Amino acid sequence: MDIKNRIIEGAAELFKTYGIKSVTMDSLASHLGMSKRTIYEVFSDKDELLIGVLKWMAEKQRELVKRVLDDSENAIVAIFKLLEINMTHFQDMSPAFHADMKKYHHDVLMKKTDKCEMPDYSNNMQLIERGIKEKLFRKEINPDLVNRCLYSLVRSTMDNDLYLFEQFTRREVVKNVLINYMRGISTKEGDDLINKLEAKF
Repeated sequence: MDIKNRIIEGAAELFKTYGIKSVTMDSLASHLGMSKRTIYEVFSDKDELLIGVLKWMAEKQRELVKRVLDDSENAIVAIFKLLEINMTHFQDMSPAFHADMKKYHHDVLMKKTDKCEMPDYSNNMQLIERGIKEKLFRKEINPDLVNRCLYSLVRSTMDNDLYLFEQFTRREVVKNVLINYMRGISTKEGDDLINKLEAKF
C-alpha cells in the first residue's frame, strides 16, 4: 500500500471512530506511526485529506454495490442486503462523524465539487436499472430521479442526528419510509418479493 492510501485509510478509521473535528494531523500521524511532515507532503491541509477520504469511501461503496449485485439473484434482494450492511456500518460509526459532516458538507464539499465526487448518485443507478429489466420496478419510472430520491432517503433514515426520527429505531424508519418508497416504484412481482423480504428484515 502506498503512503497516500495508507494515510487515507488511517484517517477514515479515525474519522469514523472519533468524528472529523477531533482528529488532528498530530493524532493521525501518531496513529499511523509516521511524521506529520510526511502527511503534509501528500495533503496540504485537513480539508484536502477529508476529500480524499470521501472519494475513497465512495469507491468502496461502488465496489460494495457491484459485489452485492453480482452475488444477488435480483435487484430487490440486493437492495435488502445493502440496507442490512449499511445499518451495521452506521451503527459502528460515531455520531460525531455525521455532525461534523454537516459542517464540512457546506464548508468543503460545496466549495470543491470539482475535486470531490460526493454525493455519488451513480453508485446505485445500476440497481434501479436492473430492477426495471427484471420487471420488479415499473418501466415508466425515471431511474436517475428515483435513484436520487433513494439516495436522499437512505441518508436521512441513517442520520443519527435527525431529530424527526430520534424516537424510532433505524430499522423502524427504514421499514416505514424507504421500503414503502420501494413499493411505490415496484410492479406486482416486485411488491410480492418486498413483502417476503420485509418479513425477515
